[in-house]
Amino acid sequence: MSLRQRLARLASSLQEPQKVARFQQLCGVEALPSDSEAEAQLTRDSRRRGRQPGPPGCPAKLGGGGAPNGVRNGLAAELGPAPPRRAGALRRNSLTGEEGQLAQVNNWPLYYLFTFGTELGNELFYVTFFPFWIWNLDPLVGRKLVVIWVMVMYLGQCTKDIIRWPRPASPPVVKLEVFYNSEYSMPSTHAMSGTAIPISMVLLTYGRWQYPLIYGLILILCWCSLVCLSRIYMGMHSILDIIAGFLYTILILGVFYPFVDVIDNFNQTHKYAPLIIIGLHLALGIFSFTLDTWSTSRGDTAEILGSGAGIACGSHAIYNMGIVLDPSPPITVTLFGKAILRILIGMTFVLIIRVIMKKITIPLACKISNIPYDDVRKARQHMEVELPYRYLTYGMVGFSITFVVPCIFSFIGLS
Repeated sequence: MSLRQRLARLASSLQEPQKVARFQQLCGVEALPSDSEAEAQLTRDSRRRGRQPGPPGCPAKLGGGGAPNGVRNGLAAELGPAPPRRAGALRRNSLTGEEGQLAQVNNWPLYYLFTFGTELGNELFYVTFFPFWIWNLDPLVGRKLVVIWVMVMYLGQCTKDIIRWPRPASPPVVKLEVFYNSEYSMPSTHAMSGTAIPISMVLLTYGRWQYPLIYGLILILCWCSLVCLSRIYMGMHSILDIIAGFLYTILILGVFYPFVDVIDNFNQTHKYAPLIIIGLHLALGIFSFTLDTWSTSRGDTAEILGSGAGIACGSHAIYNMGIVLDPSPPITVTLFGKAILRILIGMTFVLIIRVIMKKITIPLACKISNIPYDDVRKARQHMEVELPYRYLTYGMVGFSITFVVPCIFSFIGLS
């Protein structure tokens, strides 16, 4: 057997949904039976224990009557192990209405750990993580992290729509999360983000900050492993998707990381940087919308590009105004208090901007494109609505993070 055939066989084996289901079972996740299967199992258990099954949909009753929890006249009656608790969908897909499967979860610490891991690649994390870096830790590192994140995520999303591999089949896989179920699977952009961000953090801060390298390596290992394993646990990716996402990110970093300083310097200092940034990001967004039919990938791509463009344009404006946000160490009680105030004030303003822009852009885009606005979910599946809504809304969010909010901080004495 040739090397190519061996690699093909290995790839096929790593893509099998049975391996994902086996990992879920090892972690204590099992699919709940359907209503008919549950009723049949209830009947079998009742006959085995000398009980009479109750009517469909009701708990089995003890022989001779009794409480459904197995206690009769204050005496325990043939108590078995406590049934495992059920877990619902972590996130409901507001655009498709799809919900995750109910499942038996026998290991709740792992459930919450992997829930946290998968959130490290979702919008809530990004909208707090990048502002925290820019406002409180190191604006230079924060801006460069955003540049890398935009490159990695954009290439990952576009690659999904070119390869077009489906998600792991269910059954046997239990889909605990379905928010991204309408997207293709290869490569895992969660794995790409979970690889790019910690590696970039260490590359950008080691030498600039003083800390042992081993701490950075431990951070990379823990962060990357948690995010990657969480996607298998949630039933959203095969093992091959995760490995491909990791290796693809290493390749992208190897090619583009040497140019991050040049890009950041261009964004801040070039006279026509805002026009070039907006034009380039918009062109990339239009290209990505032509790759395939609608999915949540379209909106995510526009959101990523809009955020990147807004943050870059905001950094250009703040640089030319000479406003410097420099929350440098040493850490003191005063500095810690300022950091808390920055987060509270800044995030409040950012969320207000997001809500206002959403309320304005969707109806306006529908009106301009003559698309009915009575069903927002369907309206957003049109490129003419989704692209400007996401791009403008998150462009303004990004611009607020690097320009408007720092100006507010400077005005009130928090810079």
